[in-house]
Amino acid sequence: MVKSIISAVLLAVSVFLAVKHGWDTLNYKKHPESLKMMNELGITETMIPFFGGLTLLIGILLLIPKTFFLGNMLNAISIVIIMALAVKAENFKMVLMEIPFLIMPLVLIWLKYPFVKTV
Repeated sequence: MVKSIISAVLLAVSVFLAVKHGWDTLNYKKHPESLKMMNELGITETMIPFFGGLTLLIGILLLIPKTFFLGNMLNAISIVIIMALAVKAENFKMVLMEIPFLIMPLVLIWLKYPFVKTV
């Protein structure tokens, strides 16, 4: 029971963060600090909508039991890509800040989808 509650809370946080970051990425012109950060990472303005759309897709995939694993894998991969770009840009503070966000999808995979009854 406790495992399901922890999984549900982590799932809600992951979905919220994916939707928020995806929406903010797609509306990068209203957030100049986001555009500056993405430019520092080497993400071009033409790639920004792709990353925003991917992040929104990840949020949707996390909610569906059959795509839960895929959503978490894509989430972890996207975080590793951000970390790699931050290392390339020598922004080690960002790399360290991303570590908990990398751990979250991995823990969710281990805990499994919270709303499916197991027998």
